[in-house]
Amino acid sequence: MNTADRTPADLLRSALAGDASRPLVTYYDDATGERVELSAATLANWVAKTANLLQDELAAARGERLALLLPAHWQTAVWLLACAATGVVVEVDGDPAETDLVVAGPDRLTEARACRGERLALALRPLGGRFPEAPEGFTDYAVAAPAQGDVFAALDPPGPDDPALVVEGRTLTGGELLTRARADAAERGLVPGSRLMSTLGYGSWAGLSAGLFAPLAAGGSVVLCRNAERLTPDARVARQESERVTHFAD
Repeated sequence: MNTADRTPADLLRSALAGDASRPLVTYYDDATGERVELSAATLANWVAKTANLLQDELAAARGERLALLLPAHWQTAVWLLACAATGVVVEVDGDPAETDLVVAGPDRLTEARACRGERLALALRPLGGRFPEAPEGFTDYAVAAPAQGDVFAALDPPGPDDPALVVEGRTLTGGELLTRARADAAERGLVPGSRLMSTLGYGSWAGLSAGLFAPLAAGGSVVLCRNAERLTPDARVARQESERVTHFAD
């Protein structure tokens, strides 16, 4: 258990310090057949680029609020950790009209237009592909992020007492998020090296914890499965074996 971590951003730093090459987030979309595997180093690179985009290009400051209108996806995990690094508060399924920024997938662009601040759109295409044509009024994340720096240094780093996440109407500070993630990891029996397969969405704390925060808090990794209801029982067992899954969250 990563007991020395003080903020959610520390979880990724601990993963890098342990073994930067090991798979940290493996993503499946069983509607498209997509599979993406991100090592700790690769995930950290995406997080750094996204945090630099937030801080340097969009001038987002610690304490500003971002409506996150994305499904359980590897790029959503990137945004959660990038916001944790900058101190931007993530409001999961938040009201874009009430936040400073919005990040939306292709099926939620209409509601995202209510945001009067910066709007970013994710095509959620395989390999992080861009939109064929950027939606009007939005920055295409897949175009903007790759040009950002590979190393991030926060100008105003968040602390454990700063708000970090709003989910299901509850605001969690960074410290509270870690406490809950560690408790969930202990309850699930997660230990360093555990590999948790989650079919839960990211719209609840249970899904966010199982699909990212609890495995990282335990020093483990996650196999994140979207549209897993399409899996046959045999296919599920095959995935469990091929991905060396040790724990499940459905």
